[in-house]
Amino acid sequence: MKVAVVGATGLVGTKMLQVLEERNFPVTRLIPVASERSVGKTIRFRGKRHKIVSMTEAIRKKPDVAIFSAGGTTSKEWAPRFAEVGTTVIDNSSAWRMDGDKKLVVPEVNAHVLTKKDKIIANPNCSTIQMVVALKPLHDRYKIKRIVVSTYQSVTGTGVKAVNQLMNERKGKPGERAYPYQIDLNLLPHIDVFLENGYTKEEMKMVLETKKIMGDDSIRVTATTVRVPVVGGHSESVNVEFEQDFDLNEVRSLLEKAPGIVVVDDPANLQYPMPLHAHDRDEVFVGRLRRDESQPNTLNMWVVSDNLRKGAATNAVQIAEYLLAQGILKQRRPKTQKHAVTA
Repeated sequence: MKVAVVGATGLVGTKMLQVLEERNFPVTRLIPVASERSVGKTIRFRGKRHKIVSMTEAIRKKPDVAIFSAGGTTSKEWAPRFAEVGTTVIDNSSAWRMDGDKKLVVPEVNAHVLTKKDKIIANPNCSTIQMVVALKPLHDRYKIKRIVVSTYQSVTGTGVKAVNQLMNERKGKPGERAYPYQIDLNLLPHIDVFLENGYTKEEMKMVLETKKIMGDDSIRVTATTVRVPVVGGHSESVNVEFEQDFDLNEVRSLLEKAPGIVVVDDPANLQYPMPLHAHDRDEVFVGRLRRDESQPNTLNMWVVSDNLRKGAATNAVQIAEYLLAQGILKQRRPKTQKHAVTA
């Protein structure tokens, strides 16, 4: 199978290559793609060096699947061109997420919506992914009415420049800045741009994407997203109101049985999810399960996941794995040499 990774030199692109290798995805030919200044350089994959190519060259190679992590503007321009030559595009940007003709997919939640007609598939926002994974088994059982979520998001969600800013500030060194304020020993209640309604774009992504992924516009969502001086994972305080009452033991059991979730909920022994433990893991960690004593049918929970893995790279690769398992993506059969038959 020919696999293109677009944005192969970025934080998420690098992680995508790592995940493809770890999960033994059947890559017979890797096509790494990056900006023009990186063309001709090489990246390492499965112990070999692979030359970075341009977008146009990658399209000429007609990959079976292209996993994009190169920003919305790039995706809007180039994803349709890949799709035109028969490539299935899995895009990590926000470009296609709210497009009515494109599927927005978290495999544990709604992979069943995918068909052979879907040539551009959207990968959701990192903070939305981990939340819906944790909420899906509970929504199926109790039906969600309303979600109030506050996030504590790693600087890796912004990119290399943000990580460098944090580390430089920690060492007292000057350097380029990703944020308008200091991030070390500080919190910024500001992720992405502010909108006319006073929310940030990141907050509205969580509102709109949750409804689309869950397939339920009746779910009410309000979000506050915060950048924190952490490297390695996003954390979320989620307050969720259900239509039906719940039993905490049943909630815990539903979560423990659900795919992709690890329950860490033993406050007596100080066991709860932390980004330190989620770092470089694919699971969504859930804990601090308790009733909201201020109103009925309402649960508090704490949700943590590695935003570069499950929040981006792993989710995209899992989509490709699902397409492969369902026969929507098909592996190429090796060519066999024909031999003449002699009497």
